[in-house]
Amino acid sequence: MLLGTSLLAASEAPSKPFLDKNSFYLSSAGFRVQVANDAAGRKAMLALPPHRFVVHKTGNDVRYLYAEPNHCVCIFIGTPANYQSYRDILARPVDQPDDVAPDYKTQASALLYGDVYDWNNLNQPDSVAEYLRSYY
Repeated sequence: MLLGTSLLAASEAPSKPFLDKNSFYLSSAGFRVQVANDAAGRKAMLALPPHRFVVHKTGNDVRYLYAEPNHCVCIFIGTPANYQSYRDILARPVDQPDDVAPDYKTQASALLYGDVYDWNNLNQPDSVAEYLRSYY
């Protein structure tokens, strides 16, 4: 029963309170934001799985991409150090103010323990690479 619950939580869309915090955490960890405010940007963003990390390797250069189509309509782009900083932020115990979403820990766990996508397994990696070329 618990296994089914954790799989279900990992496949649900994150709640708005979580997305607000997650965008802040990604920025705090050093991820840069590429807003998808034109046709090429939207195409690149939609080529990535939403709310999942994708690892893109070019030679020795590694970038972590995170598409956020609902909240900021953007792609967060970071280095392995940014990704580790983000994981450290999520792993820290959160202060418990009154307005913390009850599903926060479940959603944070799905991001911390979900597998990172491999760039080569995506449908349209070339459109994303072309769009994000200025970041490499």
